[in-house]
Parts: sequence; C-alpha cells; structure tokens
Amino acid sequence: MHQTHFLVREPLLDPQQRVVGYELTWQHNAGDAPTQAALEDLVGFVAGQVNDPERGWLLRDKTLFLEAVPAMLSTDALYNLPPQHTVLSIATRELANPDTLAAVRALRAGDVGILLRNCDIARAGNRLPSICSYVEVRFSGADVASQARTYAALKQSTVRMVGRPVTTWADFDACAALGIDAFVGKLHLTPRPGLEMKGMNPAQTMILQLMQMVSANADVPKLESVLKRDAALSYKLLRYINSAGFGMGREIQSLKQAIGLLGYQPLYRWLTLLLATASTTGFSPVLLETAVVRGRLAELLGVTALGKVEAENIFVAGMFSLLDRLLGVPMKEVLATIQLSDEVVKALLERGGRYGPYLALAEACELNSTLVASLAASLNLTPLDVNKAHLSALAWTQNVTG
Repeated sequence: MHQTHFLVREPLLDPQQRVVGYELTWQHNAGDAPTQAALEDLVGFVAGQVNDPERGWLLRDKTLFLEAVPAMLSTDALYNLPPQHTVLSIATRELANPDTLAAVRALRAGDVGILLRNCDIARAGNRLPSICSYVEVRFSGADVASQARTYAALKQSTVRMVGRPVTTWADFDACAALGIDAFVGKLHLTPRPGLEMKGMNPAQTMILQLMQMVSANADVPKLESVLKRDAALSYKLLRYINSAGFGMGREIQSLKQAIGLLGYQPLYRWLTLLLATASTTGFSPVLLETAVVRGRLAELLGVTALGKVEAENIFVAGMFSLLDRLLGVPMKEVLATIQLSDEVVKALLERGGRYGPYLALAEACELNSTLVASLAASLNLTPLDVNKAHLSALAWTQNVTG
C-alpha cells in the first residue's frame, strides 16, 4: 500500500489548539472500509519511518492514532511502535467477539492505547477504563445538558474523549467547555470568525528587516550590527548554529562566524521560521506546526528535481503560505512588506511557477484529496517518494517547534 497509496494526516488538537497527535490513514474513497492488509502495511510503514533503531521515537511527545480491525491486533508490526505513543482505533461492535475483547485487553495491559468508535457511553458505564484509553464522542449541539452529564461522568475516569466531527469554531468552543480532551479534523485551516488582525510586533519587524537585508546580500557586518540590537535574537541564532544538527565540534560564540558558517540562503530560511514563531497574535499552535510541516514537505518533494538551493526557496514558500494567518495580517500586506522572488510569489498567489506544484502537493497531503495522485505524477514523484517525505517532514518539525 505504501508504494501505491498516499498518506493522509489529520491533527488531534487539545482545547488550546495544540497538536497532541496525528491520525494517519491511507487515502481512500468515502465509505470504503480499509482491509486488514492495508492497515497492517500502514503500521509497518509508519513504524519503519518514525521509530529509528538508534534515535528512537522521532515524533517526540506526539501520539499516532491508527485504525485497526480485529484480525490485525496481534500483528508483529505493532511491536515496532512505542506503545505509549500508539493508539489503535476500533469499532465498539467488534468487542462482542470474546477473542477480540481479549486481544484488546492484552494490548491495554501492554500500554497500547485503544480508542473506541461508535460507543454507547451510557451503556458501557464503568467497563470503559478496563477496555480503552480513549472514546470517540460526537457533539450534536442538541440536548447539550444530557451530553454534559455524560461527559462529566466520563471525566471522572481515566478515559479521554476525542470529538469528531468538530466542523465549526462554535462547536469547538462548546466541546472544550464540556471537557472534551481532543478534537479531530481540519478546522484549523478555517479562519476563526472575528479574530482581530493585530499586525506585526517589534520582534517580527526586526526579523523582517534582516530578511530584507539578506535578500539584498547585505554585508555580514551590517547583519551583525542589526542582530546585536536584539539579545534574544542573537542568542537564538547562536543556539541554532551550535545545535547537534550542525556538528561543528566547537562552540561558535561570534555572530559573524555564525552568519558565515550558516550562509545567506539557510539564514533566510531560518529567519522565515523565526518570523512565524515570534507571533503574538494568539494564533493556534497547530497553525505553526502545519506551516512548518507544509514547508518542509514541499522542500523535500522538490530537492531531487530542483536542487538544495531551490528547495530551500520552496520551504520559504510553504511557510509563507500560512504566514498571513500566523502574523495576523492579509497576504497582500505580507507580500507588500517583504521582497520575495517572482517564483515564490507565483507559488503563493497561483500555486504556479517552478515551486507552486510542490506547495500544492504538500497542501493536498493535508486532505483526503484526489489531487495528490495527479500532482505527484506531474512531478514524477511516486507514492513512496511522497509518503517517505511526508513522515520525514513530520519528524523534522517536532525538533523545530518542540
């Protein structure tokens, strides 16, 4: 399956809109039930990509939610995923089979998470904590008082509630008030109504000035003088260049050295990331994580065909594709504030030019979209290419935003 189908991811958000995990599935038509072979392949492929034999779990504190059917509950691939970061989602009706119920209990005893779908919470009563760690709830907006009583009773147990579908911000707020622990869906891609645009803060203004100077190939001493005006920014750059990923072997203490070692294109890319993380507009944390995954995925998709330098430009385009919402200003204002290359602007406005198709493909991977296959084919990318890049981007993002 991982060589013929494309991965789809959906974030699970807590009430503060932080990403607590991801639900991963193969792209499928609505109503199609996945086969045992497809689900086992998903578990095996994901485990091979995000649980490194030497570095361990690459997704840090994130939990993966994967659909399961009874026949796969004992698959060997499950042993290659850390149980504390793995949740298997199974239909409640399957537990009517004593063998399935025994297998579920055994997984729970081994600390693997179980999410029950279509569960009658009132009927299940006190049995739930011994069977599952999560239960799916569906907020209807009707008879809220009755739902509130049910949820309040469940809150007294160890079972956490996952809301689905939560399609409006009003429902999200209602569910959060009722104590639901996590939410599945793509609501974060929909702007919250009435969110005030606040513009850029002083830190972002300085970062933007540096980005413009880098674009104009300003001398290193000039960049150094601007950086020195902001101790926090200087500290972040030195911490970044001294991180394990660079493997310098000696500590870099000079801003001039840091700029010289990093280079202008990587410095610009780092500043783009910093510009987003410096936001104080009250954007949701999931939005930042989505922007970073999108940028990194688009970069990885383009690096083979276009080369490292061009791919770093694609990363910038991916980050900027959500920068209007991260900064709290309209996209036209963002583009008017900073000079970007024609190719990046084409990608942002039309998904055109050399970079646009890679950005469009990265966006389509966030949805169960039929566009993924056609976009990948047009770029001579196989499902395996896209799937490996997708999980690699997800893992890379945890180290950047964590």
